[in-house]
Amino acid sequence: MSLVKRGKTWHTHFFVDGQRYRQSLETSDWREAQSKEKDLIAAAKAGKLANKRQAIARMPFSEAAAQFLADRLSRLAPLSVRTEKERAKIVNTTFGAVPVSRITPFDLLAYIRSRKTKGIANATVNRELDIIRGVLKKAKRWHLFADEIRPLPVKQQVGRALLHDEKIRLLRLAAGNPDWQTAYYAAVLTLNTTARGCELKGLRWRDVDLLNRTMTVERSKTEAGERVIPLNTTAMQAIMSLRQRAQKIGGPSPEHFVFFACENGRVDASKPQKSWRTAWRNLTRAVNCPACGKLQSPTETCRSIQCRADMRKVKSPTAGLRFHDLRHHAITELAESQASDSTVMSIAGHVSPKMLAHYSHVRLEAKRNALDALCRPALKKGRAEASHGGNSGSESRGYDTNDDTKQPNKGEHVPQVIERMVELVGIEPTTSSLRTMRSPS
Repeated sequence: MSLVKRGKTWHTHFFVDGQRYRQSLETSDWREAQSKEKDLIAAAKAGKLANKRQAIARMPFSEAAAQFLADRLSRLAPLSVRTEKERAKIVNTTFGAVPVSRITPFDLLAYIRSRKTKGIANATVNRELDIIRGVLKKAKRWHLFADEIRPLPVKQQVGRALLHDEKIRLLRLAAGNPDWQTAYYAAVLTLNTTARGCELKGLRWRDVDLLNRTMTVERSKTEAGERVIPLNTTAMQAIMSLRQRAQKIGGPSPEHFVFFACENGRVDASKPQKSWRTAWRNLTRAVNCPACGKLQSPTETCRSIQCRADMRKVKSPTAGLRFHDLRHHAITELAESQASDSTVMSIAGHVSPKMLAHYSHVRLEAKRNALDALCRPALKKGRAEASHGGNSGSESRGYDTNDDTKQPNKGEHVPQVIERMVELVGIEPTTSSLRTMRSPS
C-alpha cells in the first residue's frame, strides 16, 4: 500500500486479494490520510468497498457473463454473438451461480478435466475458456489465473487443395442437380475469386460492377479482406446466371443480396442466405454405384431395386471437403501461377506472407518439377560427355553453370506443358481460369 500526494490531496493505492484499489482520500492532512487508508483497507477485506470492478467480481458468473457479452455486441457479427451465447450457457451450468470472486484456478482446471472426460475437442474447450477469461479480465482477476490456465493445444487444419479431376467432378455434379444450384454458383465464384463463404453471403448487387467486371467485398473476416476483386470470364458467367435468377423474382435491386434467403419455399432477396451446408454436404458425399452408375448418398447397397450392388467400400473423393477448402485451392492455383506474392495477397485479402504460406498448398508434382530442374544441367553435360567418349585426353571439369544460361538454338524445340482450360457446355461448369499455366496433377 502507498500514499501519494497529488497537488494538495492525498491518494491511496493498495491491493486486497489480488484486486487493486486506487482512489482519492479527499484530505490534505497526512495523519488523516493514514487513518482513512486503514479504514478503506478494512472495508475492502470485509467486501464492503464498492467499485465497478468489485461489483462485477461479486456478481454471479451468469450475470457477469451476460454483461460481458452485451459489451461486445457492437464488435461481433450476429452469428458470433449467437455462438458465444451458446457457449456461455454451457459454462453457466458449472459456474452460473458462483460469484466471480470465488472462482479459483483449481476450479478452472477441474472444469477442463470434466470437459475433456466428456470427449469435447480442445478447440471447443478453448472457446469456452475465452468466455471465462473475458469475465475474469473484466473483474480484474485474470492475473491470478494466467500462470496456471493455458489454452489447450489445437492442431491447425491447414486445408485441402483439390486434384484437377476432383474439381471437375465436383462442379459437374453440382451443376447437374437443381437442389445444389446455390452451392454450385458459390463454388464457382470462390474458385475464381478466392472469396470466403461469409463474403459471398454478404455480397449485394451494389457491390458488383458489371461494367468494370469487379466485385467489392465491403465486410470480411479481417480488415485486409475488404478489397476489390476483378472478375474473370468464369466468374462473370456465374454472376450473370445469378442475375438472371434474381430477375425471375423481380430483381435485382442494388440493396438485394446476390445469394438471397430462400427457406421453405419463401424467397426474400432483402435477406442473405444463411447457409448452403445441407446442399454442400450432400454434394461432397455423393457417390456413383460401381455397377449401375446411379448417383446417390453413401449407403451399404445401391438404392436401385434392380441393382442392389454392395457399396460399403465406395467413398466419394471429395468426402469431408469443406467449402472453405475451395478458397485454399484457389490460392494454391494462384501460388503455382506466375503471380507475385503481393498480387496473390491483394486478391485473397491476406495481411502477411505467413498467412499466404498457410493457405498455399503447392502440390508435390510442382515441387518435384522444381527440384528436377536442378539436375537437368548436370544430366545434359553427362550425355554430352558420353557422346564424345568421356573426358579422355582433356582436362577434368567440375560442375559449373557455363552452359546454364545459354539460349537454345533456333532450330531446337523446347517442350512446354500447357494445360488447356476446359470449356464445358450446357449444365457442365467451366473450370477455374485463375491460372494459365500449371504443373500436371
